[in-house]
Amino acid sequence: MSMLTPILSTAQQKASDTAFIDDRGTYTYGHLLHGAAVMAQVIRDTTQNQHIGVMLPTGAAFPNALVGVWLAGRVMVPLNYLLSPEELGYVIVDSGIDTIITANAMLEFMGGRERLPSSMNVIVMDEVQFEQTTPAIAPPNFDADDLAVILYTSGTSGKPKGVMLSHGNFASNVEAAIAHAGLRDEDKFLGMLPQFHSFGLTALTLIPMRLGAQTIYTARFIPKRVVSLIREHQPHIVMAVPSMYGALLSVKEADKEDFRELRLAISGGEPLPAATFERFQKRFNVKILEGYGLTETAPITNWSTPDRYRQHAVGPAIPGVKIVIADTDDQILPPNEEGEILIAGPNIMQGYYHLPEQTDEVFVDLETHDDQGNPTRLKFFRTGDMGRLDDEGYLFITGRKKEMLIIAGENVFPREIEEVLNRHESVRDSAVIGKQDGLRGEVPIAFVELAEGAAFDEKALRAWCRDNLAQFKVPREIRCIEQLPRNPTGKILRRQLSA
Repeated sequence: MSMLTPILSTAQQKASDTAFIDDRGTYTYGHLLHGAAVMAQVIRDTTQNQHIGVMLPTGAAFPNALVGVWLAGRVMVPLNYLLSPEELGYVIVDSGIDTIITANAMLEFMGGRERLPSSMNVIVMDEVQFEQTTPAIAPPNFDADDLAVILYTSGTSGKPKGVMLSHGNFASNVEAAIAHAGLRDEDKFLGMLPQFHSFGLTALTLIPMRLGAQTIYTARFIPKRVVSLIREHQPHIVMAVPSMYGALLSVKEADKEDFRELRLAISGGEPLPAATFERFQKRFNVKILEGYGLTETAPITNWSTPDRYRQHAVGPAIPGVKIVIADTDDQILPPNEEGEILIAGPNIMQGYYHLPEQTDEVFVDLETHDDQGNPTRLKFFRTGDMGRLDDEGYLFITGRKKEMLIIAGENVFPREIEEVLNRHESVRDSAVIGKQDGLRGEVPIAFVELAEGAAFDEKALRAWCRDNLAQFKVPREIRCIEQLPRNPTGKILRRQLSA
């Protein structure tokens, strides 16, 4: 099962149809086929290395490079240009790349070519002669287990890890997601997530290409710009992280008429605050639907749809994905009991690159039952997330296992406190961490971003928490911060707050 073959087939059938609209222009599927073939030839002329780095802003150039890498029979290593120089250098060395595909605007953003190793081959797409005759390149025949991408985690804890994802991982995830959500080739997608991240790569690059749909990309998330794109192009599907939906609420001129054609507004990457959901629905008449997944799961495992929705849930599992909840002894728990979320399916990664011990640590073989009730043994991935399944298989996320606080012997997840803070009219967003305490083990410390024009009043916020939380969950301190530290997909970097 190759991810490349169906993309090429769809592109050939829809060669004259618009594939991408980005900040630089409009491109058809014919442009994609031609451009990818040119890129494949350039790659073959440049290096024999199997791994090819790609560092590009969100836009049409990324799928062009991705398909070109696969046409050349190589493995893509998407590079997160927002990593620190030390982290980016680690990824370059660890992945073993000797070639990076990029663009002049990205080199300028990075501070010039000198920021890259002097021995690195640099293919600047602005300088590639795309006017040349399309090279005759026979597509390679990838098997399902053949490596497609090494996608490095963002390094929110420790060094980035290279997640090895195969063609079968992506193909199974894409097909299952399309079937689950009823996605169509006439759908228009709005892409504002970085394509070096698994969410942007699968949901806003591979899925639209597989469908032959149209995607409108913007390289920078500027809320007013995004609203103008929605107004102009009337997309049917928007996928974003919660902080982006929160930021769109700050655009005063936006109204529900702008969102009239929107069929699916999907949120992923981190939990969606209830306050953001409520404000978005009230103002724009749009119900934000949550999904769930991880880089290691290619990434989609669960997805709420309009007809499969439970408040605060991330939806049921997509076809082919098996989810169980387990206790600390790896015993599978019954419905409505909380434990660690374990996932099995054809979308699960091949492992961490160069890290066999860490790979072994996150997998466990368990006996479970198939849909017919027959016993079966599966290899499950340990997510590190805590949650529960209801009687109908809807998944509810409680929090991260590593983020759980133990306050006076009670288990408390930061999300519970954050949800209360986020409902206060003065708070735009919040984050809670634990601080060691000699009497209670840990106490919660909260950081808040203020809503526009709001004043910080710690006493009022603590009183609000006392009215809505058990006393031991009320933050010991509440600190005002101009902007919560986040990774490129909006996930809060709690270790920076701890520092």
